[in-house]
Amino acid sequence: MRVLIIRLSSIGDVILTTPVLKELKKKYPDIIIDFLVMENFKDAISGCPYIDNLILFNKKRHDGLKNMIAFGKKLKLNNYDYVFDLHAKVRSKVISNTIGSKTYTYKKRSLLKSILVKTKAIKYKVDDTIIKNYFGAFKVLGLEYNGEDLTFSFEKKDLEKLETLCIEYDNVPMIAPGASKETKKWTKEGFAQLSKLLYNKYGKKPIIIGSSNEYEMCEEIKNLADGFAINLAGKLTLKESGALLSKARFLVTNDSGPFHIARGVKCPTFVIFGPTSPGMFEYDGKNVLIYLNEPCSPCSLHGDKVCPQKHFNCMKKLNAEMVMEAIEKNGR
Repeated sequence: MRVLIIRLSSIGDVILTTPVLKELKKKYPDIIIDFLVMENFKDAISGCPYIDNLILFNKKRHDGLKNMIAFGKKLKLNNYDYVFDLHAKVRSKVISNTIGSKTYTYKKRSLLKSILVKTKAIKYKVDDTIIKNYFGAFKVLGLEYNGEDLTFSFEKKDLEKLETLCIEYDNVPMIAPGASKETKKWTKEGFAQLSKLLYNKYGKKPIIIGSSNEYEMCEEIKNLADGFAINLAGKLTLKESGALLSKARFLVTNDSGPFHIARGVKCPTFVIFGPTSPGMFEYDGKNVLIYLNEPCSPCSLHGDKVCPQKHFNCMKKLNAEMVMEAIEKNGR
């Protein structure tokens, strides 16, 4: 049996498919799994031991209706028994329809619900976790949900890169202050104060990770922390970030890609939620939710540029002492 799984983006959502891949290989050891992802997100899934063939969608070459149909026709030659569309948007639908194999998708929230949340008519409440929804697409193969055991793969060379940084990183606390939307970010002052508290407790400067676009924000946090932090934003690849997190004492992060990378390398995480729903994921002793549960939260599907209520209480009311208390309470 050969199947194609489509999840084009983004980092976190791609990594969240790995529990499904693992269960597929476990139930059907001889299955051939092809995985289609956008080229700029390939590092989120490349090297995954449960994938046989990684297929890349290049926006320059494959975007546009004509090119997507041509791309789908090439994939059709692989004679897939099933296609599982875990993206379920225009690109993936065009490609899967062109392939013509039996296609299954996951249950997404209704259009009406999305509109009501975006217009602030109702609060956002998830129907189920993302991973459970993914598993729903595989009922035809008798696949059963078995928890949120994520996988993020990296190589020996990524670990070796860490040695060139000339900093202490083994068993060091780390923070990831970035996020895709502004309202998903805890305050810079909060992360800075937490950095000081972490240094005072562990005697090691916490390491800040992020993309090159987040360098200035991370540098500001370092400066607000009076230098009691190390800014590595933009200095590591995604794989190297995963290697670094595999050595961390723990990670404090917003609802963002690093949360899932950390879980994929079995790094303990403390994840901060504000405007988005924490019900999208499950939590255990290794993955701890920090959430004030303000009366107006959750208010957004994916976060916003500014707080709809103009007060941003879901993040501003959270202080560093509260986060530190959660860290100590969980024995980290």
